[in-house]
Amino acid sequence: MTPNPLLGVLFHWLGGFASASFYVPFRGVKRWNWEIFWLTGGLFSWVIAPWFFAALQTNDLLGVMGRVPSTVMGWCIFFGFLWGFGGLTYGLTMRYLGLSLGMAVVLGLCTVFGTLIPPIFDGTFMRDIAGTTHGQIVLLGLAVTLAGIIVVARAGARKDEALSPSQKATAVAEFDFKKGIAVAVFSGIMSSCFAFGLAAGEPVKALSAAAGTGPLWTGLPTLCLVMFGGLITNALWCAWLIARNRSARQWLGAPDGSGQRPSLLPNFLLCALAGTAWYFQFFFYTMGESQMGRFGFSSWTLHMASIIIFGTCWGFAFREWKDAAPAIRRMVWSGVGLLILATIIIGYGNRLAL
Repeated sequence: MTPNPLLGVLFHWLGGFASASFYVPFRGVKRWNWEIFWLTGGLFSWVIAPWFFAALQTNDLLGVMGRVPSTVMGWCIFFGFLWGFGGLTYGLTMRYLGLSLGMAVVLGLCTVFGTLIPPIFDGTFMRDIAGTTHGQIVLLGLAVTLAGIIVVARAGARKDEALSPSQKATAVAEFDFKKGIAVAVFSGIMSSCFAFGLAAGEPVKALSAAAGTGPLWTGLPTLCLVMFGGLITNALWCAWLIARNRSARQWLGAPDGSGQRPSLLPNFLLCALAGTAWYFQFFFYTMGESQMGRFGFSSWTLHMASIIIFGTCWGFAFREWKDAAPAIRRMVWSGVGLLILATIIIGYGNRLAL
């Protein structure tokens, strides 16, 4: 099957839409603490959906997993474990640095590290990327992506200037540049570890292909391993919160502080929908990566750009920008425009490399 970068970009956009949309069902969960609905949805994200779809699309999934070298399996799980820390510290970054600087630092670092470290590590960066015209075009797309992230983040900061005086005072009181930068760098690097985990899983893809799995689906077994690592991190944190807040009874319908009981079936269904949608970002990611040809490393940049594009669209859909001045709205859409331009540049660079 000949790679098709344009089809790959479409798959990455589908994955970005899934990632930007996964939290929407969580908004409907009632009378459950964060740790309860996060872990419930996470079981679908990290365990149920990965193994279900891998079993559907992989020839002899258990046989493939049984032939994966222990070192490869260990690295995939390890990088998934580190990636879990990135997600857990993202919110802390927003509190210390605010939306503008926090998002720019975390997503910028995540994009750069997740895109460039794998080809630098395997020794192909200078020869196949920086030293070729099509590789330089892809790097230009990465630079445009970073510019788009900064513009969107700046627009968010200007929007937040409309906060009430008490809200502004709270934001200033929590602002801590040194601590925030340290947490942001940690979060950005840890979040990019998902890309490292996928790179470590290349032998798994080869085993899956050798078993007769189609090229679109060979990356699915790797997701089972990397996401298991993420499960460990998030489950440990949620378990600590559950013990501290004594919230485990909410799974059985125990009343909240106001004496009202949660509706269990809707809550479980919404969490299942959210968790599965979250998994689909990487389901489509692996499909998109399979179509990017020699420059599969650029998939991470496309993934991050599409998440911000659709996340911004959801922000407008939920009227988060309704009080923003027209100039600020134009700024955020110009940032989205840069991100769309970046996907076109990266897709064109990959096309030239075929």
